[in-house]
Amino acid sequence: MGLSDQPFEVMCPDCGGMLKVDPVTRSVIGHTAAPRKKTFEDFGAAAKALKEQDARRESIFAQSVQAEKNKDDLMSKKFAEAVKKAKESPLTGKPLRDFDLD
Repeated sequence: MGLSDQPFEVMCPDCGGMLKVDPVTRSVIGHTAAPRKKTFEDFGAAAKALKEQDARRESIFAQSVQAEKNKDDLMSKKFAEAVKKAKESPLTGKPLRDFDLD
C-alpha cells in the first residue's frame, strides 16, 4: 500500500500536544506536551483576581450566615404549612400495608 514504516507526528485535538505514532504497531511512541498558557500577564492582574476572589468568598459566607439565622423561621413556617395541609385533608380509612396489596 505504500505505507512508510517511519514514525509520523499528529497534533492532539484535545490538548494541542504533538503525538509521535509508529505506523507499524499503530501506537503512540512519543508525546510532546503543548505549551502552557499564562493565567495572568502580570502580578497586578493576579493580585486583582485574588482580591475579587476573596470578596466573592466573603459574600458567599455572609449569605450562608444570613440563611442560617433565618433557618429556624423558615422551618417553623414550613412545619405550620404542613400541619395546615394535613388538617385540611385528613386521612380516610385504614392505611395500607405491603401485604394488603397482595
